Amino acid sequence: MKKYAMAALAVSMLVEPLAAESVKIGFVTTLTTGAAAIGNDMKDAATLAVSHMGGRMGDREVEIIFADDGFRPEIGKQVTDRLVKQDNVDFVAGYIWSHVLLASRKSVLDAGKFLISSNAGPSAVAGKLCHRNFFSTSWQNDQTPMAMGEVLNRQGVKSLYIMAPNYAAGKNMVTGIERTFMGEIRGKDLTKWGADAQLDFSAELAKARASGADGLFVFYPGAAATAFIRQYTQAGLKDTLPLYSVFTVNALTLPGLQAANFDSVLGSRMTQSWDPTLDNPANRRFVSDYRETFGRVPSFYAAQSYDALMLIRAAVEAVGGDLSDQDAVRAALKAANYDSVRGRYTYGTNHMPVQNFYLREVVADAGGTWTTRVVATVYENHVDPYADDCRM
Repeated sequence: MKKYAMAALAVSMLVEPLAAESVKIGFVTTLTTGAAAIGNDMKDAATLAVSHMGGRMGDREVEIIFADDGFRPEIGKQVTDRLVKQDNVDFVAGYIWSHVLLASRKSVLDAGKFLISSNAGPSAVAGKLCHRNFFSTSWQNDQTPMAMGEVLNRQGVKSLYIMAPNYAAGKNMVTGIERTFMGEIRGKDLTKWGADAQLDFSAELAKARASGADGLFVFYPGAAATAFIRQYTQAGLKDTLPLYSVFTVNALTLPGLQAANFDSVLGSRMTQSWDPTLDNPANRRFVSDYRETFGRVPSFYAAQSYDALMLIRAAVEAVGGDLSDQDAVRAALKAANYDSVRGRYTYGTNHMPVQNFYLREVVADAGGTWTTRVVATVYENHVDPYADDCRM
């Protein structure tokens, strides 16, 4: 609760006094622990979005309250409860982690509020636990590794070793790659996750090397990503066990990898629904202003958080600021009538985005900064595999 109060106080110092009729948005993310880099990237993007809209959604001012989940589902639920019951927010957005979202979702939905996931996409919320007031501005967890599986098939990769953290998203990532990859799985390790996550992967890397697999597929977000890449590089596996990853090498991990001169990451490829080089007006403005304001390239976490705020604004303005008609607000959210940084997308029956997925490559830009670029489009207007399980 002390962390929550400090986060709320920090936000209150950044905004002007708000009118009683403000649109109140709670934003749950991780602002402490080793995962704070992700949460702060999301927070910065949400702040930039509010700045881009001039602090208003139509005639109403915007109040955004950031809450720290501490990388723990029980804390995530506590701060979500407080946002809903004490702060009486209109929308709750954010959520990095699938296990935190799963622990918190009922607090929002049972209170009749709208929940916008800016990152987490566990299979349950896309399928049997779908809800008319739940929307995502990211993806369902399986989709990104499904796209990587398609890439590996096209490249003729015949066998894989798989590593991922042992929690809801990690399991979805494994399911996703196994859905589409047509080759042999030579081995699989699900490692300890949470505030005391496993960061020593030497035993698993030795098993992967001994497996004789053609490649190594991994999903390690946050601080675990840097630890994993360092150990993979130091083990000299680039030429014998090529790395294929999702949500591991990105704008948050690349600066540290470049500083450490882990050049084995250059040329590595991953899949994603967004990239800083996507050429549309909203994305060009977002990336340019983000870099100018915060001095770094935004990550996909930031892009999805920025979109979440812009989606909410589009809905608020579509109903003329009257949030009392939930059917109208819901219809406006589902229309997704805003300029997304990923380009135009639609919503499926389960309120997950129907969107493109791209193959991306790590490169050095004109200034020598390591970043990514789009190599190819893997999926167009892809529907997640759980949509048929949703009954709304």
